[in-house]
Amino acid sequence: MASTSHTIPPELAGSANPQWGRVLICGGTDWPKLGRKDKAGKGGDGADVAPDLLEPHILRSLGNVKAVSIHASCCACHFIVLDTDGAAWMFGRNAPTALGVKDDMISETTPRRVLASDLGAEEGTKFVHAACGKSHSLLVDSEGQVWSAGANNYGQCGHPVVAQITSFKAIDGPSLDGTRERVVKAAAGVTFSIVLTESGKVFSFGSGEKGQLGNGRTGEHIVTGNKTAFDIEYEPIPVRGMDDKTITDIACGPQHSVAIDSQGLVYVWGYNGYCRLGLGNQKDVLVPEIVPQFAGPNEATMAAQIIAGPSNTAVIDNQRMYWMAGKWKNSGEGSSGSPYSSFRYIQDLMGCKISKGSCGGVTHFALTPDDDGGIMTVAWGQNAAYGELGLGPDEPKSATKPTKHQPLNGIEILSVAAGAHTTLFLAKPNDKFSDLPRHPLEVDAPDLCVVCNKDNGDDDPALECDKCDHPYHLGCLDPPLDAIPEGEWFCPQCDSELGALAGPSSKSSKKGAQPSGDSGKGGTKRKAAPATKEGALKRKK
Repeated sequence: MASTSHTIPPELAGSANPQWGRVLICGGTDWPKLGRKDKAGKGGDGADVAPDLLEPHILRSLGNVKAVSIHASCCACHFIVLDTDGAAWMFGRNAPTALGVKDDMISETTPRRVLASDLGAEEGTKFVHAACGKSHSLLVDSEGQVWSAGANNYGQCGHPVVAQITSFKAIDGPSLDGTRERVVKAAAGVTFSIVLTESGKVFSFGSGEKGQLGNGRTGEHIVTGNKTAFDIEYEPIPVRGMDDKTITDIACGPQHSVAIDSQGLVYVWGYNGYCRLGLGNQKDVLVPEIVPQFAGPNEATMAAQIIAGPSNTAVIDNQRMYWMAGKWKNSGEGSSGSPYSSFRYIQDLMGCKISKGSCGGVTHFALTPDDDGGIMTVAWGQNAAYGELGLGPDEPKSATKPTKHQPLNGIEILSVAAGAHTTLFLAKPNDKFSDLPRHPLEVDAPDLCVVCNKDNGDDDPALECDKCDHPYHLGCLDPPLDAIPEGEWFCPQCDSELGALAGPSSKSSKKGAQPSGDSGKGGTKRKAAPATKEGALKRKK
């Protein structure tokens, strides 16, 4: 999705105790080179520096961050993760300045943490939503203010046209009848953005080339040298045709938009190549049109969720059936030669009650209850060259038909954020979760207890941090632990320093804070092991 938002329900994310999970990652990590011919690694010597992760890995840098939502784009290589404190964590390709800094990329091992107060918002303001475009990003705070950074050559950041907005800057508006509207959600494409307000109104800004602004025109005109140009709106303008509707969600593909209202009606507008709008033709739509298939009167067949992909649109109806329109694969039905001109259900998913979905560059994901009362992750997609489906190192990288995601079997996935060549999962920690490999696989951890620098043998084994692998004797902690904690455990320094591999040196001081012991579903009783290179607890593959 050129900007797809994958969020925990608003009533949970805004509560005192929002539902949260941990971040998993699979697919490409060579951010500057992903999707480009030169595939050398970050450090110039290839896969060991920036590996393609062929199965989901626990992202160590965010291993102790309680994430409530993850945000990605089908045509971009950067991600935004929001946590329970309302902070935004960002990493990935940063061309030109999509993450609000001037570096070429921000490594997933050292993500950038941004607070709303860092940008000038009042203390206590939290980020509640985010969106990724191809080369720009939007952050929505709890006061309804939108902040943007990145490419702005078409006004897609909501500021007067310049090549780029180099650091996050507040957008002026949107306003309706002179009154400022509070924004609750955002979505972004390649050269445009849309926002949803608390009152259920939709505003757009950026390029109107394919009608994606929904204002009834493209503004095509001839400029110097017989060059064609199109309207640019850098101030948020109301999307037409939905004045009497209450919109509840929005999504963007690279050049098309989708919205759903409180009744379950689906609205589409913008570029309609490959019939991605599901209207039975390929004519671009300049003002939102209602998709007939979800227009009722049967409430069961009206829409519950919307998803915008790179050249397709997906809808989950109230029966939890999964419908697709446009081009969503490379051969056969649904390919460029025979796209779905109107919405069709995916037959391989007919027996599943789909709760959520996501579309990446070439990938598709769906979440559905399994027979054991948990959540099963289903994945499919062709030409997933970087392992972004995450089906496992011994499995094909691609899947032509929906298939059960075996590496995530037994792990409850809360949401999926599928990017251009990389995928993030938001997962609830449990026993199965702890068995997953971690990224990076190896870290610089000492062999002996960090505090006493001794090996006390099998009678006093050491406990390893879930994030940095540093070992501690239970009695060396301050205060000491009497028993192995259930669930996840993080060492004192990782517990106090989020967002990087914070582990101390092997000769740290004995002083330390009580480490955390967040329990996952059911808790994980961990075995301790001797603090030796051979015996220390290494929970990685």
